[in-house]
Amino acid sequence: MSRDLRPPVDILHYEIVQEQASALGRMGRALEQALARLREFDAAHAAAETAASMQPARRKLVLEAGQALWMFVVQREATGLRDSRHIMRTYNVPGEVQRCMGLAPAPSSRPGRS
Repeated sequence: MSRDLRPPVDILHYEIVQEQASALGRMGRALEQALARLREFDAAHAAAETAASMQPARRKLVLEAGQALWMFVVQREATGLRDSRHIMRTYNVPGEVQRCMGLAPAPSSRPGRS
């Protein structure tokens, strides 16, 4: 049976860094998926100008991508990576998604609740 001779604080630090890296990966994949859904929507409706009836669905996808972007940027900053320009270029994040980054969706109103 081998025994780890590192001080407990070093072991804890290693575990924290592993979790940060894992969370960063999850947030990056969530952003990729949200952007892919938006791009797929745009591609499916590219033949004609997006109908007014489709605008709410598209807006929802933009807001979801903005939320995923916000989560990814915050996670990166928590690990010390402060420059988000790299994300915008690498993931080709549309300006409209960047502008709604961090906006919380309006709470849904449920009938019968006060």
